[in-house]
Formats: sequence, C-alpha cells, structure tokens
Amino acid sequence: MQDRARNPYSGLADHAFWDRSVGSLPLFALDPMAGPPVPETFRLTRQTRIATAGSCFAQHIADRLQASGYHYLVTEDAPAGLAPDAARARGYRLFSARYGNVYTARQLLQLIDRAYGRFTPADTAWERPDGRFADPFRPRIEPAGFDSPEAVEAERQEHFGQVRRLFEDLDVFVFTLGLTEGWQASADGAAFPLCPGVAAGTFDPAAYTFRNQPVEEVIADLAAFADALKAVNPRARLILTVSPVPLVATYEGRHVLQSTVHSKAVLRVAAQRLADTRDDTLYFPSYEIITSPEGAYRYLESDLRSVSKDGVDHVMRVFFRHLTDGGDQDALPASSRSLHEARREFARQAAVVCDEELLAAGGTRPWLGESSSSATTARSPSFQGAWGSLRRMLGSRR
Repeated sequence: MQDRARNPYSGLADHAFWDRSVGSLPLFALDPMAGPPVPETFRLTRQTRIATAGSCFAQHIADRLQASGYHYLVTEDAPAGLAPDAARARGYRLFSARYGNVYTARQLLQLIDRAYGRFTPADTAWERPDGRFADPFRPRIEPAGFDSPEAVEAERQEHFGQVRRLFEDLDVFVFTLGLTEGWQASADGAAFPLCPGVAAGTFDPAAYTFRNQPVEEVIADLAAFADALKAVNPRARLILTVSPVPLVATYEGRHVLQSTVHSKAVLRVAAQRLADTRDDTLYFPSYEIITSPEGAYRYLESDLRSVSKDGVDHVMRVFFRHLTDGGDQDALPASSRSLHEARREFARQAAVVCDEELLAAGGTRPWLGESSSSATTARSPSFQGAWGSLRRMLGSRR
C-alpha cells in the first residue's frame, strides 16, 4: 500500500515555521535573514564602496559600517578643521553626501533627477524667520542658514556635483525607506523633506499639497530610481530597508498609529516587489527585527519611537552576518552594560539628526543630550519608576 503523500509543508526548513524560528527563540537569536543564502553579488567586502541614504534610521547603518572598517563611500565630507559635532550638525557624514534626510521614494527619484538636470523645481530658496535662507530640499543642512538665494543655489550646484560622483562611483547603495506621507509643490510636484513653514519658508495651501503615496507610486518611483542609477553606474546594486521608527505625526484624518502601520506596510510591500523583480535589488529586514513581537518592547525606548542601542546592535549583527565577508566577527558586540549606560553612549556616539522631529516638541530634540527616553521619563518620576520596573520584568523573561 502506497504511503499517503506528504503535505507540501512537510520537510520545510525551520525558518519557514513561526514556532521554530520566532516563538521558541530568545530575542537575541532572531534572524529573519535565515534561509536561502544571500546572492554573492550582494556580499560586501572591505573594498566594496557602500553608500547610504534615507530616513533617520539609515544613519545607524552608516555609523556601524564606518566603525567596523568597511569602505563607507563619502563624496561630500566636512572641511578640514571642522569639529566633529559641528560637522554632524551641518549634515556631514550623516549619509554619503550632504542631502539630509530622504524620507520618501519620490524624494529619492527627484534627487537623482535634479542632480543630472532632468528636473529643476520652481522652489529654489525658502526664507527663514531670521531673514536667512534655506534650501527647500535640505532645510536644515546649514544651521546658520544662507545669506541669499544665490548662495543657496551656488552650494546646491556644488552638492549636485558630489551626488553625481557618488552615484557613479558606488558599488552598493543602501536606502532606508521612511515615509509615504509628505508635502509637494502643487505646480511641479517637487517633494520636500519637511512641510513649508516648519523649518523655513511659508506655508501656502494654494502652493503646497499634502501627498500620501500609494503602493503603486512607491514601486514606480523606486523602479525609476533604480533604472536611473543603473544608467550612470551599470554595476550598482541596491539594498532596501524600511525604517522601524514610527511617524512622529500624521496629516491624515486618523490616528497616528493607523497611519504608521499603513505607511510601513506600503513601504514594505514596495521594497519586496523590487527585490522580487530585480536581480540588482535586495531587501534587508531591519524593520522586522525591531518590530517583532518581542523586539517591539525591548528595542524601542520609552517614547515607543526611538530605537535603542541594543536594537541597532541586533540589526547590525544580522546585517554583518549575512551581507559581509567578515560576518559576525565584524559586527560590534551587543551591549552588556546597563540600560542607562547604553542609552547615554547611544546618545553621545550615534546621535541621529532627524528632520521629522521638528513636527513635534516645538522643534526640540532632547535626546541629543540624553536619550529620548531619559528626556521623556524625567518629567514624571512615577512613570520613570513604572517603566523601569516593566523593563526589568520583561528582561527577566529569558
């Protein structure tokens, strides 16, 4: 008598089953990249020229690549003699070029089109409340501002030259998708990192329009960028990630949690579509690590938005394990220090510049001096104590 045919799930590897690869594992062992090996074309060596762009979370990847001795490609570096803190405040080495936060796929596509002269927006300079001027597409790149629109344009053209050099010289481009919501010029569709009037410029509802990109547009913009990049650099490879950081605010008429889940779902689907249809594109699951059922309350600080140092450590362990020649030995070891010490070091050594933070808290970023959780809980001793007790309780589960 013939044996009954096995069901199609019989014999699948452990990574295909929740209880074997998520539910039964301690958090530190979670590895969403486990499974089919990464194609050799995406294996990063110390000679691979790696560039980054994207939302705030992308800055962590840049920091760790540099700290681990990989060839982090920077074409727009700080002038000699500029102190590290001042350089960071002026947008140097946050990313591979001084383009600031690039939150959306539309911004990314327009960045390469503007750099190569295929798109010239009507908005060229925004005036600040102090009478100085800012670049609408990098409104915080110069904390002191520019003294004239002409100075903005001159610096922008120099910047474009470095952006072109970056796209033509890189081997791998790591882009972290952050948002689907954004503001655009009604006349020409120019996409901005911040709504006019937040850091510079004046908001005019007749001139500027809110846009929440649907998945079809995000896919189309990412594909168009990938094609444009390959046109100037045929060897370029693209690694896409999705930022796990929730929206600081939503302009949709719904709860910010709904908008966050919607936005991340759209970005995740779009990134996977490109990875499934293009040989030159890979998806890396940093979003899944931080927002996994257990990671969500271990790897987010008390504001439930800022990613902790331990969370970044975990993401980068998986990144190095699967994408680099050095593997685990090149990843910086996970912190074994107390939560308080980890917070302080994370704030001091890897302070993240995030334009979107200006939408809340009156434009302040208290976590640049301490972690955001420290700044938040300091206002309420009772909340601080309760949160500490909860963290200790959760930490004792394993």
